[in-house]
Amino acid sequence: MAHFDLDAFFVSVEVLKNSSLKGKPLIVGGDGQRGIVAACSYEARKFGIHSAMPSITAKRLCPEAIFIRGSHADYSHYSRIVTGIISEAVPQFEKASIDEFYCDLSGMDRFFGASEYTRQLREKVMRETGLPISYGLSSSKLVSKMATTEAKPNGFLEIPHGKETAFLWPMTVDKIPMVGKQTEVQLKQMGIHTIQQLAHTPIEVLERAFGKWGKRLWEKAHGIDDNPVEAYSEQKSLSHEDTFSEDSNDLKFLHTQLLKQTEECAYDLRQEEKLTGCVTVKVRYSDFSTVSKQEVIDYTALDNVLFEKVKDLFGKLYRPGEKVRLLGVRFSHLIPMTLQMNLFDRSEEKLELYKTVDQLKNMFGSAMITKAGAMRKKPGNT
Repeated sequence: MAHFDLDAFFVSVEVLKNSSLKGKPLIVGGDGQRGIVAACSYEARKFGIHSAMPSITAKRLCPEAIFIRGSHADYSHYSRIVTGIISEAVPQFEKASIDEFYCDLSGMDRFFGASEYTRQLREKVMRETGLPISYGLSSSKLVSKMATTEAKPNGFLEIPHGKETAFLWPMTVDKIPMVGKQTEVQLKQMGIHTIQQLAHTPIEVLERAFGKWGKRLWEKAHGIDDNPVEAYSEQKSLSHEDTFSEDSNDLKFLHTQLLKQTEECAYDLRQEEKLTGCVTVKVRYSDFSTVSKQEVIDYTALDNVLFEKVKDLFGKLYRPGEKVRLLGVRFSHLIPMTLQMNLFDRSEEKLELYKTVDQLKNMFGSAMITKAGAMRKKPGNT
């Protein structure tokens, strides 16, 4: 199992675009006064700067830091290039985020040798994109991901089968994925500082302290992880469509329905902690002829961005004056929403607003909370 991670991805793309930024304390996100750090260079990290930090704090820690707003379009573009390279090279892979991939290399030893093949794939990504990338190779997703972290920046680390605990046990518990600050503090209060100490703690003791999570912590400490690679498919999607009780050529009504469907799909997207990279609009006319059009977009989960694309696609499909029987909206090319992309969207001060509305919908029902523009129900109504 191989885990690939593009090093400081947003920063690396900015350096690729402007080589004069190489070796400098670079921060993507915020402006030094407002906003949140989405990503920072290794040079900036030396000053104690990290993602999710207020940019004003980062500015105070490193006054000479260079702040860049960043570009969704560029990050999406390079992510797709890397996805294409990996998809052509391995039989099955999982796109864990915009810059992170798991590759299932089961059975490849018989033909190529997984170690050599993985190294060649890393070199191909760097050669064809100019971006630094690290990887970890082991028997499981968990150990491979932790190996990648230790290999950074721009390196690789392979953990032979049977050597998992020798690799894991010297590390501190905060190195385990999904162990947050609160869990780390609680473990330390129990006298557990290293992964080896965690591995030697009885499961019953951990379950009393952490419930079901206690057993999972024990398994992680032993390198036990049977989670499979979830095959990435650009066809996986979220969609909503409606057949009208009365066919309509009322453009205001049709736009209202598209807005409603976009809102519903975007809500589903955020509930699943996903971003979409492709939008499809479907139109069925009163004679039952059906047309659809899709376009690749920059990865996002923002209603306003998505609706602009939906309206654009509808405009390219619609035959003026003809009555419409059905409209549909679909989002595909789904990837998980990482912390960095979450923070990057916050720079537009939109995602947090939408998430707050989502919480209200969860409390009171989605039908109770909707945009005013999506409330026009019937053709001809005002």
